[in-house]
Amino acid sequence: MLHSDLIYEDALCEVHHTVVGPLANNVYILRCRQSGQAVLIDAADEHEHLLALSRELGVASVLETHGHHDHIQAVPAMREAGIEVYVAEADAAMLPSYDLILDDDSALKVGKLEVHTLATPGHTPGSMCFSVSGTPLLFSGDTLFPGGPGNTSFDGGDFATIIKSIDTRLFQALPSETLVLPGHGDHTTLGQERPSLEVWVNRGW
Repeated sequence: MLHSDLIYEDALCEVHHTVVGPLANNVYILRCRQSGQAVLIDAADEHEHLLALSRELGVASVLETHGHHDHIQAVPAMREAGIEVYVAEADAAMLPSYDLILDDDSALKVGKLEVHTLATPGHTPGSMCFSVSGTPLLFSGDTLFPGGPGNTSFDGGDFATIIKSIDTRLFQALPSETLVLPGHGDHTTLGQERPSLEVWVNRGW
């Protein structure tokens, strides 16, 4: 078995997790238990490792949460292996190559699973989160972490925009028990983070 951790499972799906690259990027593989089909969230780095996991777990596509350099290093190798790469239009030019554009508020089939797209700009213009119907799962990329929003000091980042995204698309739209799986570091829940929104606004980051 290649190195990955099974960090979530229920009757519908399982989530495998590995950490890659110099910035310790989280990579998740969401797998439909019924069909065996899977999708990889953020082809960040260490492409040989990710390709081996993809072969083992049935990955047919990659969903990019955003286009920052540390999240896309393995994209060319994944595409060369025949795995399609999806990204939001606003971040597409940041990738060396891609296959399909992700639209906001759409549903993607992964076997019997339904993955929903939530445009959450602010960290980048095309940042996107992914929720999974019938589960508490939310893949938040670099939009939301334990203790606050992602960094907005990079080109294309905007603090007011990320706060609005987190408030309207996540806090107001999804239940408290939603499990937040971010692009770096530990997971959290929306219920743990929601009370701190005003603190983040007041501190300005």
